[in-house]
Amino acid sequence: MRDYIIMTDSGGSLNQAEVSELGVTVIPLSFTIEGKTYLDTPDHAGMDPETFFEKIKAGAQCQTSAVNVKQYVDAMRPVLREGKDILCICFSSALSATYNSACVAADELREEFPEAKIIVIDSLGACRGMGMLIYRTVMERRRTNADIETLAKFVYEQRDKQGHWFFVDDLNHLKRGGRLNAVTAIAGKILGIRPVMHCDAEGKLTPVSKARGSKGALRAIFEKMEETGDDIENQKTIFICHAACPDYVEYISELITEKYGITDIRADYICPVVGAHTGWGTLGLFFVANER
Repeated sequence: MRDYIIMTDSGGSLNQAEVSELGVTVIPLSFTIEGKTYLDTPDHAGMDPETFFEKIKAGAQCQTSAVNVKQYVDAMRPVLREGKDILCICFSSALSATYNSACVAADELREEFPEAKIIVIDSLGACRGMGMLIYRTVMERRRTNADIETLAKFVYEQRDKQGHWFFVDDLNHLKRGGRLNAVTAIAGKILGIRPVMHCDAEGKLTPVSKARGSKGALRAIFEKMEETGDDIENQKTIFICHAACPDYVEYISELITEKYGITDIRADYICPVVGAHTGWGTLGLFFVANER
């Protein structure tokens, strides 16, 4: 059995400690804010998350860019030259062109390395929901010593069994992105309405319901975990992402710990390429579910 690596992109919002723990290769997306472009790396070398979300909250405009084909070719070629295969798990194709770039790069390199296996998978997820899928994939590999095809099958099976639930505080970002019209955004802000959203089976971020106030929205996504979670009491690890709102993280973590006794709750910042579109005050909850 040929050795292989697991490759992904920064859309999964894994931090540097997690990347080192998991031993995965992360290809960065990029973002441009205040006229300067930064790579979205796990170590936040270009801009730390606190500074990024302070700028977003203050009204700074941010544009994001997918991983391009050249980035993938440059990252994959040295691995293939070492005689290793590649399992590449990408940011949802419904939200980014990154998956398509990886597919094009893989097709190009298969001609150069016909003996190699390059498996590219659309995670159909975003942010730390995708990060959780990467985490679970690495844990499965370590547990079973699976070959690349067997592990790819695991990814395909499990990507449809993860809950991806979000709520958004700043409705203006959804308005700019075309997910809410101006009247709804203004009314929602006045009335304290928060949209509850999830990443659906096609990998799209979709509004599902509404809640009044931030705590109401947090309880709503916790209730979605209660409704759709698979054997929650025996889930060892839950992932959370947030956009500079640690008090929200503390509140929902307490709900989870008090009811289910889960203590390994891995919370970290939403990556800039997602945070640019959701804005400050967003929180996402990710868990193993019976359905998306």
